[in-house]
Amino acid sequence: MDDVLRELTRVSLGGRELGDVLGEITAIAARAIPGAESVSTTLIRGDKPFTAAFSSEMALAADELQYEQGYGPCVDAGRGGVVLRIDDMHTEQRWPDYVARVVRETNARSSLSVPLPYQGSSIGALNVYSSEPAAFASPDSLAAGLAVAETIAVAVANADAHAQLADQARNMRIAMESRAVIEQAKGVLMAERHVDAEQAFEILRQASQRYNRKLRDIAAGIVAGTQTPR
Repeated sequence: MDDVLRELTRVSLGGRELGDVLGEITAIAARAIPGAESVSTTLIRGDKPFTAAFSSEMALAADELQYEQGYGPCVDAGRGGVVLRIDDMHTEQRWPDYVARVVRETNARSSLSVPLPYQGSSIGALNVYSSEPAAFASPDSLAAGLAVAETIAVAVANADAHAQLADQARNMRIAMESRAVIEQAKGVLMAERHVDAEQAFEILRQASQRYNRKLRDIAAGIVAGTQTPR
């Protein structure tokens, strides 16, 4: 368990694409979780699950069987926020259609699905598969899986925070550009119609309502009309 934690603490979260970070963490999970043969990370966005990273085809194929049917241990763990373990697909009763196909099509016999905790809810699941039955019956497997799941959740939260900052910066830039062109248009109107700043803005506002166009677009048109073509 200590080895798992050491590897996870070495993963750099900042300044990288989320897919690259999840790929690295998933690879660590495949090496470090006792019993793991194939590992994947399922994320759920807008109630739609998808595999964001996987260590081998077994995990990807098992995940996609569940997405196709709309249920299964990884989907239910991700949506319900509960740990779900299958010790033997041959005797499992909870997902009969899924377990019948997954053994035949992927050779998976046992699995462990651990939810990804995020702000009091779950945003997906860490999925661990093996071709051996009862591969994850050891408490060590669950402990390692929980540690990996927490690291994945932190990585997703970090990526979301960076995305929000980028959106805020972009929106601020757009707002500043809009304000600048509106001020330019007001200056044009003040010079041409001999009005003050408040009256110039009122002219822009009325034109925006009359033509059902954004104030910025009206202003941009006025500014463009004063520029001499080269």
